[in-house]
Order: sequence, then C-alpha cells, then structure tokens
Amino acid sequence: MPTIIPEGAYALIWLWILNPLYGPLNALLGGLGLPTPDWLIQPDTAQFSFVLMSLFTIGEGIIVALVGLRTIPGALYEAARVDGAGRWQSFWRITLPVLAPWLLLLTFRDLVVVLQNTFTPSFVMTYGGPYYATTFAPLLLFELAFDMFDFGGAAAFMVILYALTALLVVGIVNLVGLNQDADVA
Repeated sequence: MPTIIPEGAYALIWLWILNPLYGPLNALLGGLGLPTPDWLIQPDTAQFSFVLMSLFTIGEGIIVALVGLRTIPGALYEAARVDGAGRWQSFWRITLPVLAPWLLLLTFRDLVVVLQNTFTPSFVMTYGGPYYATTFAPLLLFELAFDMFDFGGAAAFMVILYALTALLVVGIVNLVGLNQDADVA
C-alpha cells in the first residue's frame, strides 16, 4: 500500500485508523470487549503503532523474495533429491544460497527506506512525541536544522548517520561474504 499511496496520505490514513475516539481499530477492539488505548498518546503504544504501520509495508519485500525463488531452477531440487538431500538440506544448500543476493538487496533497500520513510509519518502523526518516543533520525535532523536553526549540528549529525549507515552496509557485506566463503571451504 505505501508504494502506491504517498507517504503523507499513508500517515493520515493511519492517523484516522489509530484515532482513540472514532478510529476503526478502537471500534473493533471495543466491540470485542478489549481495552481501547490512546495509540499515539502513550510512548509505548505510539512506538507499537509505528511498528504496526511498518508491518503493512512488507508486501513489496515478499514480492521481491518470491521473484528470487522463481529464479531457482527445479532441476537443482531434483538433483538434490536424487542425491538423497531432504527438504531441510535443500533449503540450506540450494534455496538460501541462491536467494542470498536477493535478501542482501532487500536488506540494503530496507536500511535506506527506514532512514527515509520514517520522517513523514512521524512528522505528520506525532511530531516525534510523546516524550520523543517517535523521534526518528530524519525527524531529529529536521528539528536540528529547521526548528533550532543548528545547521552545523544537523550537518554533523548527517555525517554521523551516513557513516553509521556505511558501517552497517559494510558489516552486512562482510557477514554475507564470510558465510559464502565458509560454504565454499
């Protein structure tokens, strides 16, 4: 859904869903006799709300993973079955190694998307509140630059954020590279 709906509209839809007075989620919970929390008022439920929102964005990753699965020739599984491999061995020796580049692509994409797509929902729905529970790195960067007019601090924060992202990417590449080297040896 977020791929075809602009981020601002997506945030407004979730703002309506999570509304404590007339939102459909609390109406459903109330109808079931369950407690109806103030989703975006308490820090714990606000963080959970953003996790819930992010769960609705995994469909795109599943489609990419399914495309990766379709690239695995059936002959590989047949040859493994003839050689006596079970389902578990086929998964670890065929499916996972062939899917590794696709999963790596998804990991890098999601790392960038997390740093990019957390700004708009946090800005529109809570502006980082309550008690900074939903202040993510992009919103903090925005606040430093445009609320506090600390452009130097914002630039320094951006450099640190970029360096941490680069370290994460290099770490993931090394982790995947080490696993592939261990399989070859």
